[in-house]
Amino acid sequence: MGAAKFIRGLARRIPAERLTVIVNTGDDDVFYGLHVSPDIDTVTYTLAGVAGAQGWGRADESYATLGALDRFYGPHWFTLGDRDFATHLYRTDRMRAGTKLSRITAEIARALGVRARILPMSDDPVRTFVKLRGRAPLPFQQYFVRGRARGAVERIELRGATSARSAPGVMEAIRGAGAIILAPSNPFVSLGPIFALRGVRAALKRRRARVAAVSPIIGGKPVKGPADKMLRGLGMQVSALGVARLYRDIASVFVFDKIDSALAPDIASLGMRPVTTDTIMSNPAKAARLAEVVLRALPV
Repeated sequence: MGAAKFIRGLARRIPAERLTVIVNTGDDDVFYGLHVSPDIDTVTYTLAGVAGAQGWGRADESYATLGALDRFYGPHWFTLGDRDFATHLYRTDRMRAGTKLSRITAEIARALGVRARILPMSDDPVRTFVKLRGRAPLPFQQYFVRGRARGAVERIELRGATSARSAPGVMEAIRGAGAIILAPSNPFVSLGPIFALRGVRAALKRRRARVAAVSPIIGGKPVKGPADKMLRGLGMQVSALGVARLYRDIASVFVFDKIDSALAPDIASLGMRPVTTDTIMSNPAKAARLAEVVLRALPV
């Protein structure tokens, strides 16, 4: 997950108490009766230093519970480790008691020793569906995990986004931030649900001078995930420039990999300041260096 790696680098450059992360919940789903928030958990585990090397779940996991459940439900397609189950059990129990997701997220982060503030984008349900050619729309996890992101993408549906309210603290964080960074995430299914919430994109437009975006596309390909398939399926250019066009109204700085430096004039023509650097975060030190480049590109 590019966002988690970037956030890990950012946490090495600024005090944790000054870091607020607004996280997509459109990927949330229910497995075995438990509410699973994949993006929230990945960010939380990363900042807690317990994330698995595979980019999801926790490190040093065991899978005894999942194996036992297979006896009843049949072979699984979404992997949950034993330690991970504990998070989902707690979240679901608290939600059934009427507690909001934003409060539960803060409780989980605190229990894991995370000092940064992690905000789910909304306490209201928003669900991302992917419409493939010749098929009915699929919930995101069915498309991405079970279907391995196969098929031609025709449309992204953000169900519930127009009626959902941003979670407490989200708008205040945008209005008061010294720097706002759009991490190198999928612009449609990771950042798109956040932008779709009432008032969020307008708030970002007002803060545009302090907003920087980092491209998730390098040399015409994503480092990970289906962003290229979505750009192509939705009729957009599969490149850093294609991503920059999506953010031109909300970001004044666009950071992209030096391999794509020839795109700088076109990005500048969008009214954005182009910044080229090494954006491949192959280790924590490189993630921290990228975070430093982005922070320096924004006004103090």
